Amino acid sequence: MFMVSIDEDTCAGCSECAEGCPARILSFDGEKEKACVSGDATECMGCEACVSVCPSGAITITEM
Repeated sequence: MFMVSIDEDTCAGCSECAEGCPARILSFDGEKEKACVSGDATECMGCEACVSVCPSGAITITEM
């Protein structure tokens, strides 16, 4: 089981992670102009698709 998290202070607001997440856990908050975890963070498959496209290194995937 994996869990995904986003450091909002580091997030560049590009939305690449939300577009690349096959589990659709991540989304883009247009009001904050940042990516966010909008689904159940523990639904993460650990594929690291979001990590690989994040230019700012704001995403962390933790194995639980």
